[in-house]
Amino acid sequence: MTTTPHPEASTETTAVGESRLHIALRGDLDHENADAFVRDVAARLSARPEATDLRLSCAGLDHIDSMGLSALLMIRRHARTTRVRLHLDERPAHLERLLRLTGTLDYLTGPDGTERGAGSPPAPADGPS
Repeated sequence: MTTTPHPEASTETTAVGESRLHIALRGDLDHENADAFVRDVAARLSARPEATDLRLSCAGLDHIDSMGLSALLMIRRHARTTRVRLHLDERPAHLERLLRLTGTLDYLTGPDGTERGAGSPPAPADGPS
């Protein structure tokens, strides 16, 4: 039996101006590297307290599992507590599908987690109709 090495997620960081941090994600984001990815992104944000926008370029994301999704959710929470807007740019079809299936698309891509995306069903009304 031949095994292949696990394709690690890698990131490339580019500071764009003083207020924007751009991180390009490549490879897999899964149970083997999700925790390290969260620590890495949190450290980069902590090193840039003037940042107001974090742009994660997802074009190079080959695979994401439930732990990878959890990592994105943790990054979103961390970004929100530090008043940084998270942007998931260049989302591949498999990521877009996962976000829609899990109901996390609006939370991860909306400015405050409440924005309804185009084509999303209306939010349920409170109380009886």
